[in-house]
Amino acid sequence: MKRYSLKSDLCFTGSAFFTLMILSTLARLLLFFWNKDVAATSATVDLTMGFLVGMRFDLIISCAAIIPMALAIVMPSGLYHRKVWKAWLTLVSAMMLLTALVEPIFYDEFHNRLNSIAIQYLNEDPATVLSMLINGTPFFTLLFVWITCIAMVFAALQWFDRQFRTMDDSGFKAWLPRLPAFLALILLLCVGVRGGTLRSGAPLRWGDAVHSQDTFANQLALNGMYTFIKAVEGLGDKKSANLVWLEAMDNHNALDITRQMVLEPEDKLLDPTQLALYRETTPKQRTLPENVKNVVIILMESFSSRYTASEGSTLNITPYFDALTKEGVLFNRAFSNGTHTHQGMFATFSCFPNTPGNEYLMQSPEGDTHFSGYAPIFNDLGYKNNVYVYNGAFNWDNQQGFFGNQGINRFIGRDQMDEPHHVDPTWGVSDEDMFDKSLEELDRLASKDEPFFAMLQSLSNHMPYSLPEKLYIEPVTDQGSKNERLTVMRYSDWALGQFFESAKKTSWYNDTLFVLLGDHGFSVDDILTPIDMLRHQIPVLMIAPGLQEAVGETVSTVMSQVDVVPTAASLFGKPYAQHCWGRDILSVDKNDHGFAIFKPSGSSPVVAMVKGDKVLVKQPDIEPELFNYRLGTNPTATRIESPETEAMLFEELSAYLQTALRSLNNRSVGAKQGMEQL
Repeated sequence: MKRYSLKSDLCFTGSAFFTLMILSTLARLLLFFWNKDVAATSATVDLTMGFLVGMRFDLIISCAAIIPMALAIVMPSGLYHRKVWKAWLTLVSAMMLLTALVEPIFYDEFHNRLNSIAIQYLNEDPATVLSMLINGTPFFTLLFVWITCIAMVFAALQWFDRQFRTMDDSGFKAWLPRLPAFLALILLLCVGVRGGTLRSGAPLRWGDAVHSQDTFANQLALNGMYTFIKAVEGLGDKKSANLVWLEAMDNHNALDITRQMVLEPEDKLLDPTQLALYRETTPKQRTLPENVKNVVIILMESFSSRYTASEGSTLNITPYFDALTKEGVLFNRAFSNGTHTHQGMFATFSCFPNTPGNEYLMQSPEGDTHFSGYAPIFNDLGYKNNVYVYNGAFNWDNQQGFFGNQGINRFIGRDQMDEPHHVDPTWGVSDEDMFDKSLEELDRLASKDEPFFAMLQSLSNHMPYSLPEKLYIEPVTDQGSKNERLTVMRYSDWALGQFFESAKKTSWYNDTLFVLLGDHGFSVDDILTPIDMLRHQIPVLMIAPGLQEAVGETVSTVMSQVDVVPTAASLFGKPYAQHCWGRDILSVDKNDHGFAIFKPSGSSPVVAMVKGDKVLVKQPDIEPELFNYRLGTNPTATRIESPETEAMLFEELSAYLQTALRSLNNRSVGAKQGMEQL
């Protein structure tokens, strides 16, 4: 049987290994240069360590790809069938190159390496994802670069093949040296697959990338193929994602702590043995005038606090929103529970937090239950009329199925928009079309002379950032890579302003409480903590006659999206039953500075809790980290050592997540009893 010499096979294998390692390093360099604005604040020593630690994660991928070749060395023909191995190596390289080209764009958007967000998008609708990439990225340029690089790798493999083709004696004696060579190679590859670590127990883990206090340098150390494969491995495995939180402490202890965090003195538990937080809330008084009876919640796509005047921005991105803050109450320390519209929707409208392993709750079996949120609360208060208006299609994220189950009975999406000004090639109609249609729908509801509630959701401020040809705003031109996004944000703000100008002329405007908030923010260059805190910072604004006079212009109590509905519902002064995982922020004790618990979307394992001026961040495999933070024009976060505060916040974070996860798994998040007692 023909075969090449052992030396030729080992040299070809080694050349292939170093090619894969070089590709991984080049991918990291591309990520670094693409996000150079973020990297500019990182210390050189941290970035250098990011590359060095990153080589260990690269080892995992490169060694795993070489293992099949190592196994073939002890086969009778060795690596003689080079066409097979060149095809295998080209395939692996193509995947690595694709990751390398996609990940810088992904990181710029999410400040995370490739994870389950990518899988979720592809699973939802591959055609939409492809349209978003074609229309929102230099798709064809990247495609050309990808194909060219694959060809270059294949040419390199061809050259290695020609260099290492010395034939071997086909006899058994000539084969024997392959056995110890195989054992030595397998040993080295096994060490490499463990990330080069010889420690007992677990191999290199996600937490080993955390080598400094610089978040970008830590993310740089990871490998995109590694994080993506881990995300694929974790698909459907919610148990491992939340097991650490489900077993954090005694269940009764967790329940007691959670109730202390959420319940107000006036709250009365309605089923304390079966339902964790289901209670009757009796507001202390009616804050709104008697004529105010309607509620309209507007969830703005990617509406980041960082570019509003309330946070010190001078870029004039949101002049209409900034003007509206003078008419209402601005909650200026509010945070989104996630970083994806999906989490923003169920946290805001269903009053349930974003928990590990359940980031896409509206599509999962656990989400097929009754929550106690916006629709159930106002339906119970006697509201018979409602509407949900959205630019896009309601099958995305299972919105119609989920919210229909919660009590919304009228859905108006892109297919119901008549003669729109602009249709996004990927998602749907423009924000001005959505708001125009909303005015029609709200007029229709008001004509029934009965109280109504509505959900309005914008969409334009989303890749591929498609805008109408005729713009009534000035494009942003001085913010570098963020010009396009900020231009669309300015457009969305303009559309919001036009909606309010028209609404103020209607008969129902002064009878309505408006609640404006972002579904999440977006990535900015200031990454203050290991969790991208500023990406979660959103404005929450409530507008109604007499509200500002009763409450004041601003509220600085920390809150998150799960607090929005109970705060809004309490303004009407009527007792109501709820199972919200937030509370009425306006009724908390003056010494209570509020809290918010959140995590990024996708399989990112980081969670955080903000309480007052402290933020606790928990990353896997390492101890919790405590920071003092400050928002505003020049936001900062400083690592502090305070063992008592750190322990207290971590206990509260653990208790809250444990109780929420148990309730979700037990289908006891609404007014109905679960399958077992608490």
